[in-house]
Amino acid sequence: MAATADLIRVVSRSSPMALAQVERVRAELAVLWPEITTEVVPVTTSGDRWMGDLGALGGKGAFTKEVDAALLAGEADLAVHCLKDVPADRPLPAGTVFAAYLRRDDIRDALVQPGGLTLDQLPAGSRVGTSSVRRIAQLATSHPHLECVPMRGNANSRLAKLDAGEADALLLAVSGLERIGRVDRITQILEPETMCPPIGAGILALQCREDDTATIDAVSGLGHHDTWREATAERMFLHVLQGHCNSPIAGYAKAEPDGRLSLRGRVFTPDGKRVLDAHEWAGALSPEDLGTATALALKRQGAGALIADIPH
Repeated sequence: MAATADLIRVVSRSSPMALAQVERVRAELAVLWPEITTEVVPVTTSGDRWMGDLGALGGKGAFTKEVDAALLAGEADLAVHCLKDVPADRPLPAGTVFAAYLRRDDIRDALVQPGGLTLDQLPAGSRVGTSSVRRIAQLATSHPHLECVPMRGNANSRLAKLDAGEADALLLAVSGLERIGRVDRITQILEPETMCPPIGAGILALQCREDDTATIDAVSGLGHHDTWREATAERMFLHVLQGHCNSPIAGYAKAEPDGRLSLRGRVFTPDGKRVLDAHEWAGALSPEDLGTATALALKRQGAGALIADIPH
């Protein structure tokens, strides 16, 4: 369908990583529609300003509500989100839709350790910088001799805190380090079997007002079908589980070259002492049904009660 938009205003968090993500979208859009002009509308979210526990701000929505507000107010036409930061336990704000999911980037986590040590080589008592309940629970399971220390802020600021000695090592997303051009800092890439990723890892989602057909038509061509299938399954999985910001939930869907789709889902207690695991294949199921089936498999193992018992 022909695009009718001639200017697309892109709202984004003002962190270096968020702006790098916007530049990827602008570049891909320029190839698809060279006649369209784009401009950036940066905002600073409450999640960016607050360095404490995200639960005090209502969880991951702290990174998106100002962006949503700019979109709904007509101050911007398009929002670029890391999908992992968009809550899945409730719908998108009324009047908005995801128009496209870009081709997925690396879903894995990376260890950054100034001395070049791997996770298994870190001595007992080493301080690993992370505020992610997902990472904390998994480290407690696999490496209980390590100490997790809270570390918030964008990736650049966390790297600076590491270099200043506030931790002995740091866990960050591979895709994030790629986006800010700091893959040189990676000491070890952790496979999903070692550190199961967050729902929506490595996916950039493009959000528009649902009545803005011109922008939707323009950006929908950037969408990647297999990424849409994976994202849809994962977000339904999280929606059915109704996890909150303090719930250590991890999982990822994988679309195979032959068209098969699977979803691995895991739920942990915060101390890592209980781990619930499910791995389902879609077969004839839709991505939504696969997400539901995987969540129900975990609920049969007691995931509902486990999540409900975690304070938030």
